[in-house]
Amino acid sequence: MTDEARFFTRPQDPGQRVYEALRASFVERLPASLVASRFDFSPGYVHLLRHRFRRGTLRLHPFGQGAGHLGRPPKITAEVRERILALRKGSRLSAGQIAEILDQEGHDLSVRTVERVLRQAGLPKLPRRTQLLIGMTRDRTLVPDVADRDRWKEHRGQSLPSAHAGLFLFLPFLEQLELPRIVAEAGLPSTPRIPALQYVLSLLALKLMGRERLSHVKDHAFDPAVGLFAGLNVLPKTTAVSTYSYMLDARHIHELQLGLLRRGRELRLYKEDVVNLDFHAIPHYGEESVLETHWAGAKNKRLKSALTLFAQDSRSRLVLYTDADIQRSEAADGVLDFVDFWKRVEKGVVPTLVFDSQFTSYPKLAQLDAQGVKFLTLRRRGRALLQKAAARTGGWQRIHVPHAKRKFPNPQVLESRVRVRGYPGKLRQLVMRGNGHEKPAFLITNDFDSDPALLVGTYAERWHVENGIAEAVKFFHLNALSSPILVKVHMDVFLTVLADTLYYLLAQRLRGFEDCNAPRIYRHFIEGQGEVHCDGQHLQITFPRRAHNPVLRAVRWDDLPDKVSWLDNASLRLKWR
Repeated sequence: MTDEARFFTRPQDPGQRVYEALRASFVERLPASLVASRFDFSPGYVHLLRHRFRRGTLRLHPFGQGAGHLGRPPKITAEVRERILALRKGSRLSAGQIAEILDQEGHDLSVRTVERVLRQAGLPKLPRRTQLLIGMTRDRTLVPDVADRDRWKEHRGQSLPSAHAGLFLFLPFLEQLELPRIVAEAGLPSTPRIPALQYVLSLLALKLMGRERLSHVKDHAFDPAVGLFAGLNVLPKTTAVSTYSYMLDARHIHELQLGLLRRGRELRLYKEDVVNLDFHAIPHYGEESVLETHWAGAKNKRLKSALTLFAQDSRSRLVLYTDADIQRSEAADGVLDFVDFWKRVEKGVVPTLVFDSQFTSYPKLAQLDAQGVKFLTLRRRGRALLQKAAARTGGWQRIHVPHAKRKFPNPQVLESRVRVRGYPGKLRQLVMRGNGHEKPAFLITNDFDSDPALLVGTYAERWHVENGIAEAVKFFHLNALSSPILVKVHMDVFLTVLADTLYYLLAQRLRGFEDCNAPRIYRHFIEGQGEVHCDGQHLQITFPRRAHNPVLRAVRWDDLPDKVSWLDNASLRLKWR
């Protein structure tokens, strides 16, 4: 090879080597490995040259004047050096972010050059951070801010549009329930950035919006108005809310339930004469689930699930008590646990308890009777009982069950005194036929004084608790169980109860919608665009024109609390266009 040809194929000038390497890459279309071996570069350096050339940030210098920007470190002026140090000390930006900012300011420096300046100044490297902490993804897509209790005031004076402005309709009822006091007395844990109340409000906001899982909190990460509802600048991330739910224990949730029940009794939300009890199996489909298998009626089979107890006030249909930490061997004791819980709130008479035949055992009924607790349940019927009832031709009496929607309001009842195994005394038995079922039902109770029609009607209303559970499954996504940890399940169940109570309080104020369920209230009043404006002293929510606005305007909002304690006691103002 002649010296003239070697001048082009084996250049010695650094600037010419860069030029010929790029020419071989884009004109001859040679692979990076071949270009690197020809011009004594590494393949990674060839890729870097191509990248900088495509972006237009590569400065090609004339031959004989050095390699330029890529061949040796550029000269750093004192002004640029101070700018680099200021960006690191002030905003704790990474070397890559600093290089991007300097590039926008007209200083073409590589990331390694910025790292060298920081290293010479004695500044240590930043700890490894996720893309969320950095503030943008690799494709420069914006990511939501970090939730912080002290930063909600940044929204002062701003008008925040929101797709869920109706959430702020629950603020008066949250103050009416005294949720901040209940959370404080329960002793829930906090974190430096987010107090316990703000965590609970963030989790509650997802329930009120009918979101299926905690991971769906990211759907509202760019809605600062929803964050303001919880007293934050934005809602916490998925990892934060999920991790917090694991920080709670059974004592915390027990105290939350006690506080809510006591406050509900002060507000006279419950009738407290009859309480319906039922179990619900919340299925879990994880491959490594450690949960026991329980019967799931909706699936008609046994599934790995968390067995959950619900105690519902029969008249108001509000849930008074839940327990998700139940093993199969402990299920029969669930009714006694509820009695102990109730006596912590009210030391007087326990309401009449209504449950089905599989809820507990006959020996547990004897313990209820010993504590003076009235109960009404079904007797487990066998072939002998059915044959004996069919053979009885006399003694039947027809009763009337006052229920407007009942298809068979006049069943026949046969009353007697019976003994069952495991119960020391006698029970009152009501055999009922003509109720629309092929086989008669056997009711047993320790209430010997009430009218048979009242007892039959009371048990017939037990379906309210099943309807309530069905609604919780459908709208509040009670069955969306993402963890086998029972304490985490119990917290999710409590939030469901709290959200259902808030929907009940709002519905009672809406004329004509008093008996509507949560999905309908959400569709007509909560979901929809609105504008949130906070100036520090006032929190104004402006709703656009909607068909149901007259119903909201007719509510006596002046009878409800108008101060939001977790937003520096800002006054709540509702406005309709």
